[in-house]
Amino acid sequence: MSLWTLLDTIRRHQHVYPQIDIKYDPDASATTPIIVHIRPHIDLLFSGKHQRLHTICIRKLRDPNPPVTVQYNDTILSSPEEVLRRVTVGKIFGPTYPGDELRYPGIWFSFDDDRITEGLKINQAGDRMQEVKRIVISQILPEGKDGDALDEVNECASMTGELQRAVVKVHDGVTLYFHPIATTTPLHIRLGETTSQDLMLDLGPPLRFHYRDDERLKIHAAASKIHSDTGTGYFYNYFQHGIDFLLSETSHVVKKIILHSNVPGSPTFQRYKRCNWEIEGMPEDDEDDTPPRKRFFDRFETISHFLSPREPPPSMSLDRTADEEHLILPHSTTHLHGYDGVILEATDSSQVVSVILF
Repeated sequence: MSLWTLLDTIRRHQHVYPQIDIKYDPDASATTPIIVHIRPHIDLLFSGKHQRLHTICIRKLRDPNPPVTVQYNDTILSSPEEVLRRVTVGKIFGPTYPGDELRYPGIWFSFDDDRITEGLKINQAGDRMQEVKRIVISQILPEGKDGDALDEVNECASMTGELQRAVVKVHDGVTLYFHPIATTTPLHIRLGETTSQDLMLDLGPPLRFHYRDDERLKIHAAASKIHSDTGTGYFYNYFQHGIDFLLSETSHVVKKIILHSNVPGSPTFQRYKRCNWEIEGMPEDDEDDTPPRKRFFDRFETISHFLSPREPPPSMSLDRTADEEHLILPHSTTHLHGYDGVILEATDSSQVVSVILF
């Protein structure tokens, strides 16, 4: 599951999940893991780059507000009436290596509850009546491979049809790669060529369709260009892929492509799923099959120099929370930097939150 999918689901069921906490490193929120705490029982750890669910931790099994039931196949492990103990785990899951926790492929059971136990008398590992305090669930890794909490999730069947990455070519368009990578043909979307019908056939209907009503940037355009511009165009919003397409309302071809990084703490966080984009440069020669690329987690200064070795162009400030009275963010203003064929939207901390191709 992606972070965007989870938070979108929780937001649609606020009466069931009235309070959650999202924890991340504000200095590197584009690349560090994210923890979603659903009070009081569940901690969900998401990987730093692809923002996919890596680990589930179930805590406070005996907290009755609300009561929690944990089930494995057809067997109830823990419930308000059933206390999960070491002996029960052994009966259901079988033998495992000795230690302070009971570890099995993809799941382990802990007998401490995260509280400081120094100086306190705790039960020994041999106590078969020890009460399980935490259950940790993670992806089962291929044999011989060691896992880490900072690793990315391995490709699996549940990812089928989801966007894996997007390779951007300025003045051309974007190539989309979907799961499963080995058997899925990449999709090439070209500026000025791909039509609305092509998008419907290849990507399916957008989650949202609307006509463009924000014309504030037109004041910065040349007068001749303003008068020659016919029609406002309309958007196809694919929130589940982190991509917007602006199409001409006369020719119905793609005019702009917007890719979103879904950076925690930024004004557009959670509006779109993270698009794992890469900007591809020119190959060194005809035989170069690995042209240079800059990725969404690279600093703005690095990407800016990649696009234009000269000094960064003057930026425009954009306050995306101007229409949100009750939304308070430490860095609500982003900066738009224009280049030949591309615009970068960056935060004060040099994280690029969106790329606009035109």
